[in-house]
Amino acid sequence: MYRIAIEKLYQWKKSSRRKPLIMEGARQVGKTWLMKEFGRQAYEDTVYINFDSNSRMAELFASDLDTDRLIMGLELYAGKKIHPDNTLLIFDEVQEVPRALTSLKYFYENAPQYHILCAGSLPGIALHEGTSFPVGKVDFLKLYPLSFKEFLMATGKERFAGLLGSQDYDMITGFKQTYIDALKHYYFVGGMPEAVQSFAENKDFNEVRSIQKRILTAYEQDFSKHAPNEVVPKIRMLWNSIPSQLARENKKFIYGLVREGGRAKEYETAILWLTDCGLVHKVSRVNAAGIPLKAYEDLKAFKLFLSDVGLLGCMTGLRQRTLLDGNDLFTEFKGALTEQYVCQQLKTIDDLGIYYYTNDRGSCEVDFIVDTGEQIVPVEVKAEVNLKAKSLKTYQEKFSPSISVRTSMADYKKEEWLVNLPLYAIEQIMGI
Repeated sequence: MYRIAIEKLYQWKKSSRRKPLIMEGARQVGKTWLMKEFGRQAYEDTVYINFDSNSRMAELFASDLDTDRLIMGLELYAGKKIHPDNTLLIFDEVQEVPRALTSLKYFYENAPQYHILCAGSLPGIALHEGTSFPVGKVDFLKLYPLSFKEFLMATGKERFAGLLGSQDYDMITGFKQTYIDALKHYYFVGGMPEAVQSFAENKDFNEVRSIQKRILTAYEQDFSKHAPNEVVPKIRMLWNSIPSQLARENKKFIYGLVREGGRAKEYETAILWLTDCGLVHKVSRVNAAGIPLKAYEDLKAFKLFLSDVGLLGCMTGLRQRTLLDGNDLFTEFKGALTEQYVCQQLKTIDDLGIYYYTNDRGSCEVDFIVDTGEQIVPVEVKAEVNLKAKSLKTYQEKFSPSISVRTSMADYKKEEWLVNLPLYAIEQIMGI
């Protein structure tokens, strides 16, 4: 299974300013697999240490954090020599031994020749009081579920993924049915690696659904394991409310849907915890269109999306039969799956600020506003071929962006100020 993030790991390896790297992302998005696969491809040897329930590692890091001493201890534990130039050191579940996290500072300052990759739950780290986080001494890499492009590659459609990258829309349109069929499958399967691998091998939707249910159960167990006891019930309630939040026409998050009379103050920690875990994406409202968009962020109004469209479909009980009913899948659940899908794809694009816009009267809403660093691009999401975009036109008249995007099941078309970008090509938004 090819993950685009491996290219970033190769860049990290070559960098003269390389720091220990922490890979972030929700559980079961493939962090451990990717680290080991990178070690296999790029190094002569890999030393993999899992810190979960590892008393020997807890003891090693409990005392002196002298890097020579730590390397000697790691060599004894692994039973092999750690060569700075050609051994990859992997620290997995690093949050379980907070002093191992602290040691990264000393590796960066005193032994930068070692190549160290880490993965762990950052909320788990943050909740250990007294942990010294190595600010400025580590690099970060976010790993998400497989994007639609990666899904195409995993299911034997590498050439179709490559064609999307070429942006030859005449050719792409000629094969649009292949893309639409694959997109339907992606809506159901999503991008969790285990679900994708199962689907690629067996094409069995029931098996995919069983895997997704198992992942959701594991997430709920994580709430109890990693979050403070007093926050766990709020996390559960908030998590379970997300499908009903997204089913509404206006998808702005409403605390009253979590619990009648619910207030922001009660759930701030729960939202922060789920966001830091990578389980939800928080998309804030903006009320203007200047660069940078963050300066216009309204912190009180936001939408919450899940990390994966397949998991959202599982939580809502999306039926297999819907896959076969023409394009009904894309309108099912008031287009929430489509908006979830678009958010998920935009999140995989580096350095892209993602927001949404409503005017103060609430009469105009644009589903996503993205900040590329160079321009602001409004994105209207249409779940079907219906191409009325009243809000986008209102936004265009008010702010005059150089380009606006409407993404739907319609074919690619570029007009004066508007680009119709097919849903299956939304990852190409930076190239329009």
